[in-house]
Amino acid sequence: MPMFLWLDVSGCVRGAGPTLQKLVQQPLVGSGFHSIFGLRRPSVIYGIRDLIYAQRLRLSLLAPPHTSFKGTAVPLLGDDGVLLNLSFGYAVRDAVRDHGLSDTDFAATDLAIELLYLAEAKSAVMNEVTKMAARLQGAKAKAEEEALTDALTGLGNRRAMEQALDTLLRDQRDFALIHLDLDYFKQVNDTLGHAAGDHVLTQVARVLRDNVRGGDQVTRVGGDEFVILLPGVGRSAPVERIGRQILTSMKTPILFEGQECKVGVSMGAVLGPSTLYSGRQAEGLMSEADRALYASKHAGRERLTVIAPSGTETEVHVGPL
Repeated sequence: MPMFLWLDVSGCVRGAGPTLQKLVQQPLVGSGFHSIFGLRRPSVIYGIRDLIYAQRLRLSLLAPPHTSFKGTAVPLLGDDGVLLNLSFGYAVRDAVRDHGLSDTDFAATDLAIELLYLAEAKSAVMNEVTKMAARLQGAKAKAEEEALTDALTGLGNRRAMEQALDTLLRDQRDFALIHLDLDYFKQVNDTLGHAAGDHVLTQVARVLRDNVRGGDQVTRVGGDEFVILLPGVGRSAPVERIGRQILTSMKTPILFEGQECKVGVSMGAVLGPSTLYSGRQAEGLMSEADRALYASKHAGRERLTVIAPSGTETEVHVGPL
């Protein structure tokens, strides 16, 4: 009985179990019962033997952390007082945590030991379930990211562009869309090989990323085709500025194994406000951007054509190569 309490008829503690003594952390023997414990059930007693008549005892330590107990009382022969046998009941986990108890602090037959084992097993299982859920969530996030990413350039892919475009149209936000296509790219593949072509695509992706804002989205939507979405842009001036920066950056030769890969870029752009496009499908908007792109191609390539909602075209061109 590691949690017994022996009280004489005056309520003075004459003996206590080792676990109970460990919890109190002050000498129990010689102390008064009511100076250590607060009695909650029964709430009133007139003598220490009244504890015997209570079917269930409820008490707690007066000192923090105010550990709770339940127990029973039985009379001792003669006038030797009362013996209380205490347990933690449902508060066993709190007591173990608060006082650093182990299985040696309990009787071998105490059901609390089984509860502690179950609690530890549950905790271990829940930890593993939590870790597994985190791994699954991470794997899901990675799979979703990969599904929206172009493996070669690290840019978003067509699916990512379509999702972002649908969001802009649904939210009726101002935006601009630039459709880009590389000039002379086929000649690079035909003369220098596909490895050179892949190198060109990665370098162009870097140029595009370097010349847009942090919140803009650059995507590769096909072989040598790219789309840039510019949220919050409703005027042609910012689009023309970005187009001019890209055209200027593309003047820097792209080298592969010491040989120059001669490519340029043609661009077509459409701009909002997006309320003018909200009733149209994204495919229709892309078709409008394609029209602007081919206007750049027919005008001599390596330039940007912007189509405003009014249907007017603006051309940006930065000199010959």
